[in-house]
Amino acid sequence: MTSSFSNLSLAEPLARAVAEMGYESMTPIQAQAIPVVLTGQDVMGAAQTGTGKTAAFSLPLLQRLLQHENASTSPARHPVRALVLLPTRELADQVAQQIALYAKYTKLRSAVVFGGMDMKPQTLELKKGVEVLVATPGRLLDHIEAKNTVLNQVEYVVLDEADRMLDIGFLPDLQRILSHLPKQRTTLLFSATFSPEIKRLASSYLQDPITIEVARPNQTASTVEQRFYAATDEDKRRVIHQVLKTRGIKQAFIFVNSKLGCGRLARSLEREGLKTTALHGDKSQDERIKALDAFKQGEVDLLVCTDVAARGLDIKDVPAVFNFDVPFNAEDYVHRIGRTGRAGASGLAVTLVSGSDTRLVADIEKLLKTKLNIETLALDEPPRTERPASRYAEARPEGRSERYERPERFDRAARSPVQRGGFRPAMPSRDPFFDRPYEAPAAGAIAQWDSAPPNPAARGTPSGNIKPRRKLAALFKPTEPTVAPA
Repeated sequence: MTSSFSNLSLAEPLARAVAEMGYESMTPIQAQAIPVVLTGQDVMGAAQTGTGKTAAFSLPLLQRLLQHENASTSPARHPVRALVLLPTRELADQVAQQIALYAKYTKLRSAVVFGGMDMKPQTLELKKGVEVLVATPGRLLDHIEAKNTVLNQVEYVVLDEADRMLDIGFLPDLQRILSHLPKQRTTLLFSATFSPEIKRLASSYLQDPITIEVARPNQTASTVEQRFYAATDEDKRRVIHQVLKTRGIKQAFIFVNSKLGCGRLARSLEREGLKTTALHGDKSQDERIKALDAFKQGEVDLLVCTDVAARGLDIKDVPAVFNFDVPFNAEDYVHRIGRTGRAGASGLAVTLVSGSDTRLVADIEKLLKTKLNIETLALDEPPRTERPASRYAEARPEGRSERYERPERFDRAARSPVQRGGFRPAMPSRDPFFDRPYEAPAAGAIAQWDSAPPNPAARGTPSGNIKPRRKLAALFKPTEPTVAPA
C-alpha cells in the first residue's frame, strides 16, 4: 500500500495542488480510504481526530468528479454532484476552504452554506451552479425549501463528524435531506468515534460499506501528553497561569461546559493580563469568525470556548489544551484534546478536576480503559501588595504595632457609638413617674378611677370629644303620616 502522495494516481491538477500544500506522506486513514473511495464503494472511516480525514474523502471525490468539469457558464451544466454535511459552521467553513484549495487548478465549483449568515449571498452562489456543496443540515434544508438548490443529481454524500450531528439532534434533518437524494449514490461516513447510533445510521443509509479503523475507537493521540490536576474552582485560573509560565506556552484552547461560564472566564483572564477571546454558540457568526481568525493569526493567546470548537477544527501548532471544566460527555474529552498534537506534533492536555468531578473522571477512565493519575500542583504564592507606610511610623515606640500609634481621636474607645457603627444610646425619660420604683398598693386600697362618686347628671350628656350634628335646611316639606279611616 502506497504511503506517498506522489505515488498516488491523482490527476495532474489535483497532484499539483497537493504538492503546493506540502503534502508528502499520507496518514493511515488517507492511505487506506483514498484507494477505496476511488473505486466508488461506501466507506465507514474511523480515525483519531487530526489525522487528515478531510483529505481522505475530498481528494478521491474530486478525482471522480473531474469527468464532469466544464467551462460553461450555464448553471445547468454545474449541478450539485457531491454533498458534504458537517455539524458546525466553523467546521463547514474549514472543510470548504480545504476543498477549494484542492480544486484550485480544476474547473469544478464548490460552495458552502451554513446558518448565522444572510441567505442572499449563498442563494446567488447556488444559482450559479456548484459541483461540490458543503453545508450544515439546518441551513441546507432552508435552501431546499426555498428551491435554491436541487439535489437529484448527487452522486456522493459525505457525513463528516456524524456522531456529533446525532448528539446535537440533527438526525431528523439528516433523514429529510437524504430523502431528497438519489438512491443510487456513494455514501461516505467519517467520524472520530463509532457509537451504536452511528452504526444504526450506517446500516440504514450505507450499502455494504467497507469499515476502515486505523486506531482503537475513542483512542487519544499518542503525541498528546495528558495531565490531570486537582484544583478548586477558585484555584483553576492560578493553575492555568502557572502551567503557561512553567511550560512557556504561548497559545492554548480553554474548554468550558457552558456559554455563560465561557464569557465570564474570558473576561477574568483578560483582566489578568492575558490576550483572550471567547467562542460559543450565542455569538454571531461574524464574531465567531473574527475570534477564530484572531487566534489563527496569533493576535490572541487564549481561545476560551465551548464544545462548539471541539470537533474537527484544524489550527496548526497549538501547543496546549486546557479543560477548565471536565466535559459532561466522555467522548468530548477525546475531541477536545485532539485540538493539539495534530499531524504528528506534540501537545499538552491539562484537565482541572474539582471535588464534584469524580463521576465524570470515572466516565473518561471507562472510555479510555485506563486509570488516570490526578496530581496536585504546587501553586506559587500570589504576589502580595505592599501596604503604604503609615505617616505616624516615626513616632511609633519600638515593639508596638501600628494600631497603637494612632492619636486619641482615632481611638475606637474615644469614638461615639454612632461612629463605632453601634446603636444610639437610650434617651433619658422626661416623666419622673416612670423612673420611680414599683410600689405595691396598700391592702384594701381603692383605685383612683373608682374612688370618685358617680355623677348621674353627666351620664346622659355626650362627651366633649363628640361634635354635635349639624342642622341642615330641608329641601322639601316633610309629609305627615296619613291615618287610615276607621
